[in-house]
Order: sequence, then C-alpha cells, then structure tokens
Amino acid sequence: MSLKRINTVVTTVFILFIVWFGLEFVLAPEATAPAFGLPSWPSGDGGGFLVIKGIRDLTLALVLAVLLLTGHRRALGWVLLAESFAAFGDMTTVLAHDGSTATALGVHGLTAAAMVAAGLLMLRETRKPATSPATPKATPAPQPA
Repeated sequence: MSLKRINTVVTTVFILFIVWFGLEFVLAPEATAPAFGLPSWPSGDGGGFLVIKGIRDLTLALVLAVLLLTGHRRALGWVLLAESFAAFGDMTTVLAHDGSTATALGVHGLTAAAMVAAGLLMLRETRKPATSPATPKATPAPQPA
C-alpha cells in the first residue's frame, strides 16, 4: 500500500472520529461529557460549553475534509499538525482540572500524538524530491571532415 493511500485512510479515520465525537457533544452533551475526562458536570448553564466543544470538533473535521477532498495534501499535513494542539489542549485541560489522568493521556494525548504523526507522514508524502545539480550535457566532439 502506498504512503498516499495510507495517509488518505488515516486522515479519513480522523475526520470520521472527530465528526462522531463532535456530534455526540452537540446532540447529547450530558451523556458524552464523562468520557471527556473531567471529574464533574458543569454547574449552571455550563453545559453549553460542551456544545461549543462539539461545534469546534465539527469545524476541525470540516477543515480536514475540505483539504482532503480538494487535494491540498501539503496544507492538510500542516493543518493536522496545527489541529493536534486542540487535542493537546483538551489533555492539559483535563489534567489541570483534576480529571482522569488515564483519559487525558490515553484519549487526548494519544490523539494529539497520532495527529502529529499523520501530519508528518503527509508532509513526508508531499515533500519535493531532492534534485541533483544540473550537469551540462556533454557535446559530441567534432567529427573530422
């Protein structure tokens, strides 16, 4: 299997995973919140922030999908790297608020690491091949008349 095909499959899996997770937070935040890793449900109207998180995830997935479908693979690699900061931010948020360390590292940390790996693989796929310095063509020696 070619690197391009592997990258396409991995990116498609990321897109589908992020869409699934985002939709869960939009449609049923109270059922999904415990899997995020924070120790308690937000008080007051704090549940609205979980819907915002879901919309953020859907937007992240949409950006990846647009780049994948339009063939902008190098930009896709850079965006995967940039979007890994969202997963890293989720991990640090869970850790900073006395949430589950296992979830912070096992879900959010691994997601961030996998996105970095996928982004680097995409950049590797799209790098320009090294070119050797042009050597002048040898001109044939003049033929005696």
